[in-house]
Amino acid sequence: MAKEWIEAHKEWIEAGSAYPLAMMKKGNGELIGTMTLRVDHNHQKGELAYWVGQSYWGKGYATEAAEAMVAFGFEALELNRIYAATLTVNPASSRVMEKAGMRLEGTLKQDLFHRGAFHDVELYGLLKDDYSRGTL
Repeated sequence: MAKEWIEAHKEWIEAGSAYPLAMMKKGNGELIGTMTLRVDHNHQKGELAYWVGQSYWGKGYATEAAEAMVAFGFEALELNRIYAATLTVNPASSRVMEKAGMRLEGTLKQDLFHRGAFHDVELYGLLKDDYSRGTL
């Protein structure tokens, strides 16, 4: 499955439907994780999603990549809105979104069934106007 997912990246990027980019450690190019922006051109918005290898948690890599992807979405792709979601049991992910300028917009109660239990999901978002004004 991972091989098929990676092979689809070129097609997604060429179509402009998703930008699944590798997060690499500066200096040695070691893979840290991925940062993806899925684009909905009809509504000029993008969904930010990512994963980070556990040994790299808490070191600021996801924040740096999220900030870069938000800038790419607004400046290069000219999106109007960028949003992301996280389980409420993952406060570190919420902090990444906040540091990238997103604000909590709401909570979906028991929205996902994960590892044997229902979990609440927090939705974060940022509008281009707020990004451009620097009101983060």
